[in-house]
Amino acid sequence: MEFNKSELEKCIKNLTKAKILVVGDLALDEMVYGDTERISREAPVLILRHSYTKYILGGASNAAHNVSKINDGKVSVIGIVGNDYHASDLIGEFNRANINCEYLVTDDARETITKTRISGSCSQSVTQQIVRIDRQTSAPLSKETEEKLFLSLERAIPLHDLIILSDYHVGSLSQNVINKTIELANKHNKMIVVDAQRDLNNYKGITSLTPNLPDTQKYVGFYIKTDEDFIKAAQKLLKDTGASSVVITCGSDGMVVYNNDILTKIPVFRKSKVFDVTGAGDTVTAVYSLALATGSTPEYAAFIGNMAASIVIKQFGCATTSVKELLDTLKYVQEECYV
Repeated sequence: MEFNKSELEKCIKNLTKAKILVVGDLALDEMVYGDTERISREAPVLILRHSYTKYILGGASNAAHNVSKINDGKVSVIGIVGNDYHASDLIGEFNRANINCEYLVTDDARETITKTRISGSCSQSVTQQIVRIDRQTSAPLSKETEEKLFLSLERAIPLHDLIILSDYHVGSLSQNVINKTIELANKHNKMIVVDAQRDLNNYKGITSLTPNLPDTQKYVGFYIKTDEDFIKAAQKLLKDTGASSVVITCGSDGMVVYNNDILTKIPVFRKSKVFDVTGAGDTVTAVYSLALATGSTPEYAAFIGNMAASIVIKQFGCATTSVKELLDTLKYVQEECYV
């Protein structure tokens, strides 16, 4: 498929117009840094003198952050926080990122999803991660919490153009919450994009989904190597979910789009510049969703999402991009003859 440069520019500039609702496992990445001093006398472990702590929006929060950076804050989140100090930290990061969090639900019995990474360094070495501590609750949602989420969904969905279901399988998206989200979105004629790693047939009646290649292979039950394999896998996904299109992300091999019985391959951009793929999937889903919500075809939306991924993988950790960076990157994409 040939992509028109003028049409791509138009699609990118339109990204600012849509209002997006992200529903899912909202997480906080807590990055703790210190300088190595010595080995402890109490145990054979490093002693770090604390330097600083940095907070980053992770999980479904990262998808919302990517949206906010592009559409200037026209994004809301629905999810669960605990009655703990990390909830305040997460809400503080949402406010700093210009993300509307008025629909959050507090559950005293659950922990705010937090991933604490402790890293150390000394004058002779680079900073290295030493340990990660995860705080989360795996128990099923209570009926009371589900009812609160239903109320938030009923308030929020009519006010947004597209809903992203971002499922990290921590527990915020019970089947009842998934079903209610899809029911309300379809009732109000809103698009739904799903980003999930497994149980993809739990999402019936959606617009599109963005699984990666390994998760797709696990779901369909066979290795995907040829175009025929991709078509067979995509057709199963569309049949099982009722979606009209699917984007399968393939890491260093780019992505494929299946829409209207046509398979379109989009190569990765500027492969030699890869530094860190953390959060790139959230970026693809966010930008792809924004483009769909503003009238782009799935092929053009995926192309722009792929461009966005090529920007964020050049940065360490969960990163975001902007309309300006996308337009600047489009110039290089043309030079590399990908369109």
